[in-house]
Amino acid sequence: MGLSYALAFVGYFMLLELFTEIDLDTRALLALVGITGLPVVFDIIGYTTPYLIDITYEPLGVAVFAVGVAFVYIDQFDAIQLAGERDEPIIALDASNHIRDTNRAAQTLFPDLDGAEGTPLKTTLPRVADCLDSDDAILKLQQEGRPRYYHVTETPYGTAKAGLGRTILLTDVTDRERYREELVRQNERLEQFASLVSHDLRNPLNVATGRFELLRGDVEEVAENEHAAAIERALTRMEDLIRQILSLARDGRPVEQWDAVLLSSVAQNSWEMVETNAAELRVEDDLTFKADPTRLQRLFENLFRNSIDHGGPDVTVSVGVLPDRPGFYVADDGPGIPESDRESVFDPGYTTREEGTGFGLAIVAETVAAHGWKIQVTESETGGARFEILGVEIVA
Repeated sequence: MGLSYALAFVGYFMLLELFTEIDLDTRALLALVGITGLPVVFDIIGYTTPYLIDITYEPLGVAVFAVGVAFVYIDQFDAIQLAGERDEPIIALDASNHIRDTNRAAQTLFPDLDGAEGTPLKTTLPRVADCLDSDDAILKLQQEGRPRYYHVTETPYGTAKAGLGRTILLTDVTDRERYREELVRQNERLEQFASLVSHDLRNPLNVATGRFELLRGDVEEVAENEHAAAIERALTRMEDLIRQILSLARDGRPVEQWDAVLLSSVAQNSWEMVETNAAELRVEDDLTFKADPTRLQRLFENLFRNSIDHGGPDVTVSVGVLPDRPGFYVADDGPGIPESDRESVFDPGYTTREEGTGFGLAIVAETVAAHGWKIQVTESETGGARFEILGVEIVA
């Protein structure tokens, strides 16, 4: 027994000397090794005093040591498990942001990870580290001559003790980013087109309208001439087309400035901007949600005009909150929209009226998409048209 204790003492001394030479934090392991010495103390007390039973306490020390190892180093097993169970590239870091483990997908994406265990992430993969420190956590890489995009996120893992590690997950979002870039290019082209329409078409139109007004004032017969009336209608229609094309181009851009809006207020303000004749507006209930107030008002104006144009001057328009989903509706008691036409009504230029431009509902659809919402057409309770806008962010 004395020889065993002497050898154990020599072993403790050698471990202590190794601990002092290691740069990593070994305090937890040092404490665990120290626990294994408690059975020696218990043995001595059991031999010399009647306060403890005279038994061998070494198995107790081994059990405590095993449980302690599982508690202290379970996070290392977590790192290995997390890195191996996902198809996406994963990099496991320790508390000091040194690379602890990687999975095969990460090693394929970053050949520099070969043999990089224990190195700082900032040194081995500086661009990944920079993504974690920036607001835009999108990493762009060139693969086979084409760019691919990865969303970089981090998640802590391990036990609740100090010095938790974290895993870096790279999710391929190439399709989403390519769509976003194409959307930006389309919006730029639309903006250029809108500028062309605004300057190169509106200016000569204004000249023609002004000259026509002068002609009508100088010649009395012009006011009663059917050809003059046709010219005036054509000029008015061209002005409406230009205005709606500009709105279509600009309202389709993604919303950047969001404000809390009250459904009833926006609906009422929009109603006052439309020539309603004997039509009636009913706001059934109310809702506060986030939107671009200016574009939302144009959305309502176009829906209201659509109801009045197709439902007649005495149509009743209802605005309310969807009962089972976050959203609102605009409905009327007009003739409604045939089910076969409901997917086509949002196409630019689609109209069933000879004097219609076909852009009103297209502007509505673009405005809805710019907010990230969805729109669908159904039948109202009275058989008219009902437009449901879904996916709004409600403000409590």
